[in-house]
Amino acid sequence: MTTPTREVLHDRLGDAARAWLDAALAEAGAAPGGATDDDTPTAPSSPPAWEQHFASAGRQCGQEHADAARVLLLREARADAPTLTRLYRQGTAAERRAVLLALPHLEPAPADGVPLVEDALRTNDTRLVAAAVGPYAAEHLDPHTWRHALLKCLFTGVPVDAAARLGQRAHGDAELARMLGDYAAERTAAGRPVPADLHRVLALTSRTEES
Repeated sequence: MTTPTREVLHDRLGDAARAWLDAALAEAGAAPGGATDDDTPTAPSSPPAWEQHFASAGRQCGQEHADAARVLLLREARADAPTLTRLYRQGTAAERRAVLLALPHLEPAPADGVPLVEDALRTNDTRLVAAAVGPYAAEHLDPHTWRHALLKCLFTGVPVDAAARLGQRAHGDAELARMLGDYAAERTAAGRPVPADLHRVLALTSRTEES
């Protein structure tokens, strides 16, 4: 997902939604966010008001713009790992998806986001799986987990194009090639079709430039 800037999102929203977004982002920007100067995570007694806006973004901006609005809110609030984890654990599927999409857009990207990605990959929700294999996963998942993430895409029907840096990470990966071969053999033995994407990824595992 390429997150639109605030200006681009503004152009796509109606007057009421723009006013709501401006107010929500202002509240998020005023939130403590992140950690204190001594790097001790903040622990507010109750969630800040901007988190309510995070939950209501779909209603205020429309579902087609909710992801972008939520990502902008997380960036503006400088959401730290505990905040992201709370929003993910307590959120709807749409809110969880937004947290996953936001991970690579936060500065700095939280290293503690990996458990959230791994949790999403344990579901069969294709929206979460697709969001989980984006740029953050490409940067932070270890080879074993990343290979299984690709198999999850094949199993759930998520296009492998959703996986960021697919060619780079698959190139020369003999273990991934073995896993793909085993999966193809299982499908064939069960009389089920082998996903076309599997052959694409298998070709990418070759060490030759020609492949």
